[in-house]
Parts: sequence; C-alpha cells; structure tokens
Amino acid sequence: MNTRQWLEQLVAIDTTSRNSNLELITMVRDNLQQQGITPWFAHNKERTKANLFATLPATQGADAGNTQGGIVLSGHTDVVPVDGQKWDSDPFTLTERDGLLYGRGSCDMKGYIAASLALVPEFMAMPRSKPLHLALSYDEEIGCAGAPVMLAELKERGIRPEGCVVGEPTNMQVVVAHKGINVFTCRVHGRSAHSSLTPQGCNAIEHAARLICAIRDFADTYKQNGPYDNLYDVPFSTMTTNQIRGGIAINTIPDLCEFTYEFRNLPGMSPEKIQGQIEQYAREHILPKMQAEYPDARIDIGSIASGPALEAAEQDAITALVRALTGDREQRKVAYATEAGLFQQVGIPTIVCGPGDIIHAHKPNEFVAIAQLQRCEEFLRKLGHSMQAA
Repeated sequence: MNTRQWLEQLVAIDTTSRNSNLELITMVRDNLQQQGITPWFAHNKERTKANLFATLPATQGADAGNTQGGIVLSGHTDVVPVDGQKWDSDPFTLTERDGLLYGRGSCDMKGYIAASLALVPEFMAMPRSKPLHLALSYDEEIGCAGAPVMLAELKERGIRPEGCVVGEPTNMQVVVAHKGINVFTCRVHGRSAHSSLTPQGCNAIEHAARLICAIRDFADTYKQNGPYDNLYDVPFSTMTTNQIRGGIAINTIPDLCEFTYEFRNLPGMSPEKIQGQIEQYAREHILPKMQAEYPDARIDIGSIASGPALEAAEQDAITALVRALTGDREQRKVAYATEAGLFQQVGIPTIVCGPGDIIHAHKPNEFVAIAQLQRCEEFLRKLGHSMQAA
C-alpha cells in the first residue's frame, strides 16, 4: 500500500484513547509479517491495548541481519475523541478536498505512521548498514501511558537504538525541545451537613477552591518571574486547573470535591519541586483550617500522568542528521508534550519532526496536506539512504 492507502486504513479504525488499538496494530503486524518482518507487542495490564515494535535489520554486506543501533521511527496510534465536534465529513473516512486529507488522526499522527509503513518495502531493499525500527504506541493522548511499557520491554530485550524521530506534526520542521507535562488529581474530603447547619460541616468545595486559587497564584508567579525561555511560544512554565466535580444538592454541604490540574514545565525545571510547592501549601495552609472544622478531613493528591520534557543536544548525531536531511537549522521549541522526552530519558537521543501542523490537531475537520505527506516520504527515503556504509 502507498501512504494514502495506509492512511485510509489507519483513519478507518477508531482508536480514540478510550478504545482498544489492537485492531490497528494487528493489521500492521500482519502486513509486516508478510514482508518477512517479525514485530512484537508490549501490552497494557488488561491486554486490551498494545505497543508494536518492529526491527528492519541491516541489509548490507557483513552488517546484514544486524538489529543493534539504528534509528526508531516513532508514532502513537491513539487519537482524541470527536464527541461534540461538527465535522463536514465522516471523521473516520479519509476524505480529500483541495489537496487536503481530512480525518481524525490524519495529522496527529497517523499521517507519519502511514508514510513510515508505506516505505517499508523500500527500506528493506535499501543497502543499509544499520537497522530501522518502527515503534507504535498506545495512550499517548491521555498522558503518554503506553510508551514507558514499550521502552521497558526494549531494555529487557537489550535493544539499543542510536536515535529516534518522533513524527508529531511539525510541518516537517525540526523541533529540538518541548515542555514536560504532569497531571494530578486532588480529592478534598470534608464532612457533609444540611446547609442550614453550616458549622456542623466541612465544605470540601470551598477548601478545594482555596487550593485551586493557590495553584493559580503559583502559575502567575512563573508567568511574572520566570524562569523564561523565549524560544517557546509560551516562554514560561504553566499551571492550570481543568476539571472539577463536587456536591450532591443545593442545600447540602459537600463532603467531597475532586479536581484535576496540570503543569507544563520548561526543561531544567524539576517537576518534583513544582509539585512539592503545591503539596506543601495544601499541607500547611489548607488542611489545618479543614481539620479545625472536622478532625478527619484530608486531602489526597495523586499522579494521573506525566511525560518528561525534551531538550535535544545539537551535538547528538540524530539532531545533526535530521537537520542535514531537512536543511532546517532553526531552533524550535514547543509548549506541547510528546513521547520524545521518554525516549531521551532512557538514553535514546530524540528529535521531533513530522507532517502536518499541530494547529489542526484535535479539532473538527482535522487534516494533513498531501504535500506534507510527500515531504515526509522524501525525508524518510533520505533517512534510509543515509544508513548506507561509507
């Protein structure tokens, strides 16, 4: 199949993160097996989802069959929901209009996966002295939950790639850094009472609100005082509360309020230190007031998801190679997070470069331009040819 045919097949499978991705990766596995490649899966605990990893061994001379080293082409298979969005065509049917291919995930990031898979026959025929690897993950969109499972399996199997290209949509430009993401849930436990008997209760919503306001104050401090990195579109670390739930009736003091918050830290800033500020404030300023009203009051904070920041070194071979192949010398850093930081964290130098524009991701009528897919194919071909022995 060519890139467009692959993309039609990938978009047609609804891999919204709440669903299984097994149909998609089984289809990919079967295709690769027909080409003599043996992928393996790394499942989640429930075995309802899996990562796929496949190695295309070196093909040249004495190096033929080598599976060590080489470069990983990495993409996530899950997509965000279409619920409540107004689409002009079926989001799970690839539709072309004016040189653009519409469909959920076409940009983020099944276009890159489609191009990588379409070029497998060419990769296998190239005289490469190093292997190429394909890494397809699950649950990136809900906190990079799948990639760590795959990376642990890589370590267990002794596979040591030399570099990785995460194909998130960057308009085929080189992105060398992004922020980290850390998502937490907070459950504030008070005591219920009839609202006419306020002193007998401990209002979980009101105390949660105080902590939420403190989180906003921390965010304002980072905005006003830094640290800053002006290569980012948002040049400081950010913190936001994005969901809240509490209360059962208009005349009942709530005994529980639950909210989620996140922060996106610049590389070099300690996520543990940022989170420590929040927990210290809750422990020293919120909890004593709650327990003065109700001794058994408590605040439980737990991590939902996290992904480390990325800061690729210019001297890394993968950075130099991708810059040479794209001709792109500009330093770009982005506020959104990817799985690239996870690869870097385990010692695999990584950059981000893929087809499409991130501004079209997650929206109704998501699309990728055919011209972007063609640029991606050209880049991947050059990448494969660069792996010939000197």
